[in-house]
Amino acid sequence: MVLARARDEIQAGAEPGDLVERIREELGSARAARLRRALNATGVIIHTNLGRAPLAEAALERVHEVGRGYSNLEYDLDSGTRGSRQDHVAATLRRLTGAEAALVVNNNAAAVLLALAALAEGREVLVSRGELIEIGDGFRIPDVLARSGARLVEVGTTNRTRAADYERAIGLETAMLLRVHQSNFRLVGFTELPSIAELAAVARHHSLPLVDDLGSGALAPIEDEPPVRGSLEAGADLVCFSGDKLLGGPQAGIVVGAAELVERLRRHPLQRAVRADKLTLAALEGTLTLYVDPDRARREVPVLRMVAEPAEAVRARAGRLAELVDGEVEETVARVGGGALPLAELPSFACAVEEELAVPLRLGEPPVIGVVRDGRLLLDCRTLSDSETNEVAAAVAAARG
Repeated sequence: MVLARARDEIQAGAEPGDLVERIREELGSARAARLRRALNATGVIIHTNLGRAPLAEAALERVHEVGRGYSNLEYDLDSGTRGSRQDHVAATLRRLTGAEAALVVNNNAAAVLLALAALAEGREVLVSRGELIEIGDGFRIPDVLARSGARLVEVGTTNRTRAADYERAIGLETAMLLRVHQSNFRLVGFTELPSIAELAAVARHHSLPLVDDLGSGALAPIEDEPPVRGSLEAGADLVCFSGDKLLGGPQAGIVVGAAELVERLRRHPLQRAVRADKLTLAALEGTLTLYVDPDRARREVPVLRMVAEPAEAVRARAGRLAELVDGEVEETVARVGGGALPLAELPSFACAVEEELAVPLRLGEPPVIGVVRDGRLLLDCRTLSDSETNEVAAAVAAARG
């Protein structure tokens, strides 16, 4: 390609320059990794563009151990026969959620799609109009539902839906009730939604399954986010949630609930197309193991640690960075991000430096991503660790140099 461009330049009357150096640059660019580690100084903890949840050390250790050689992914060591990849995390998920069974696929959209395809293909699914949400990159619940082969039946209104609306909409073609948690937005004001317990009563009365798409999937108490265990205890038959949001693990879709329904999902042909790979399962296993000890999870799962970190600790980190780079400490507001807890505002502090550093820091190694506001670049320290603070200071010095 370098030679082709050089020929074009010569024909256009331009000087192509040092071709050897240009070839070296081309080769270097071709060999360079495209997926790179970045330093998140935005104050958004679960930043979708920056890879969502950073993994705990326990999860990384499991990935390294399983990925560096062969594993018993689908091999039962006790019997010496074929096993199931789901067995490695199912027992821990049952323990943490109180569910009868569990299934892991590659993301939560796939989990919902699989549930709809396995339980409602060719039949009707009842969803509140206030829950027909759009998730990231333009994907919408009605579109996911349509691709499953199920038919959407809207109930209630955008701001007010009652259990009686579901009762009136149930017919001979109704296959299930779907509740979609408003994880990435909130309706406020003149609003009403039935509780999971109320929906479960309607579903049981008509012998229909109730599937709860919780989205963010909190296993530990976080702000006002509904916990997975609470949904099951209130009567949901299946609960679907993400692995890489409030859980703080790898990208995954997790389904927990009634054993008979989970087995129907597991045996559906679509399950193979959306199943999780060994590295995802290893990282998820490492993350879930931390949750067995809630105190340890709060200390070692990065998302939980960043959400709960006292503001004064963040201020101290911002002050240290400001001293290292001759910046100024500025009070900010951090966000959970990732479509979780949209109203939560976390008091935070940033180191403010000159706006002109935004581009060189973004293009540096490692890239440092901050927020430009009011003519300054803010490096929010809620999403930076203590060790990363030194890296950011070095990156600022290099950008100025």
